[in-house]
Amino acid sequence: MVSPVKMTPSPMPSWRRYAASLAIVAVTTLAAEALFRVTGSTRLSMVFLAGVLVTAFLYGSGPAWLAAGLAFLVYNFYLVEPRFSLSFEAEDAINLTVFLAVAMLTGLLTGRVRDAAKRAEARAHATRVLFDATRDFSASSDETYIRDRLAHHLAAAAGGPSAVEDAARAPGAIPGVSPEAVAVSMTEPTARTATHGGWRLRPLRADGEVWGLAAWAPSADPPPEPQLIEILVDVGAAAISRAHLAAAKSEAETQARTEALRNALLSSISHDLRTPLAAIMASASSLQEYGHAFEEPVRADLAATIQEEAARLDSFVANLLNMTRLEAGQLKVTTSAFSVAEAIERAAERRAAGRFVQLAAPADLPEGLGDAVLFEQAVGNVVENAARYTPAGGAITVTAAVRDGMVRVEVADEGPGVREAELERIFEKFYRSDRTARTPGTGLGLSIARGLLEGMGGRVEALNRTDGGGLRVTLAVPAAA
Repeated sequence: MVSPVKMTPSPMPSWRRYAASLAIVAVTTLAAEALFRVTGSTRLSMVFLAGVLVTAFLYGSGPAWLAAGLAFLVYNFYLVEPRFSLSFEAEDAINLTVFLAVAMLTGLLTGRVRDAAKRAEARAHATRVLFDATRDFSASSDETYIRDRLAHHLAAAAGGPSAVEDAARAPGAIPGVSPEAVAVSMTEPTARTATHGGWRLRPLRADGEVWGLAAWAPSADPPPEPQLIEILVDVGAAAISRAHLAAAKSEAETQARTEALRNALLSSISHDLRTPLAAIMASASSLQEYGHAFEEPVRADLAATIQEEAARLDSFVANLLNMTRLEAGQLKVTTSAFSVAEAIERAAERRAAGRFVQLAAPADLPEGLGDAVLFEQAVGNVVENAARYTPAGGAITVTAAVRDGMVRVEVADEGPGVREAELERIFEKFYRSDRTARTPGTGLGLSIARGLLEGMGGRVEALNRTDGGGLRVTLAVPAAA
């Protein structure tokens, strides 16, 4: 990236300073003429001395010496009796000496003050540039942004164009500089500045690595501060190195989270698949080996077990597929009107796991607007979650009603409930409350239910029951017109 030229104003040329000193002497002469006409006095040397002081203060010792000599001659010729003639007496020698001494001392003092002011200004400028650059570098961990800001600050400090390229693009990326020269600069064992074709080249080296190349074309007038530019390059290289470390850290953390999620998922899958598979295999093998010896009710019960456990496997696989689609943003929702009462009845029948379910829905319940299959899947997940934590002999209550244009389905269990601080966290993937850690489960059901409902424009929320122990989960979808 190449930044445009940014030039710094040049100081006043020397001939203009001497011309200005002549103008000041002319002004003091006019002032002396005005005072002479008003007062009639010729003792006006202090007027010319003031002009010498102003010249020394503004333009330094050289113009001040010129002004002192010229002011003495004008004063001697114009005001000293006899007027309009040059004379040189003892008093004139004193005046000339005073003029020259004042010019010399004032010029020296002014020069020192000016030099000190320039040094202070240079320090302030360097501090400001470094502060701005450091602030820009620390504002982001994006390497492209850091390179762009480094090029900007280099252009401002050097007063000319600048370029900051990464290690892959650096050879051949600097206009007018051969790829060989760039390659040599980048292979320097230390961060050293080289000059090629009017450009200054310096590798971006930090932590023993070369992160690219910085190049700038300094302006000749005024010359840039080389130390400031080198500090800028070093700070920029450190910022780029920090960006790489941040990216590596983020990638490592992402991999660690992915590994943790994968382990949790594999652990949950191994348990949730093993249980129904074991029941299916036991029932199937019993039918195969001893089916002829079993009575008809026993065979029917074994077949029902195979069917129920296969349905459990099917719902579990559907959950995994839905989770994958939700994470990939590829969930396909078919929006249409559907019977909410039929959906909750089917979900309760298939997913209650033997718990008693009490259904309550008004006869005039309107249809919901959304995807019937996904809604049934979401309600089934909530019912299955309620069945998992409802003790044997307990009941699950599923009620439906319409409110504020939404069909609301409420699933209430008789389990231990959750802490108030965990009411939102139970919808996170793989989250399990410590109250229910011993109960088998993947921690995916409620998370998937919320994702499915939000995908069709609905919502899911959870509250603890106020009429006894347990959790109340509410699913809401828009009511069909």
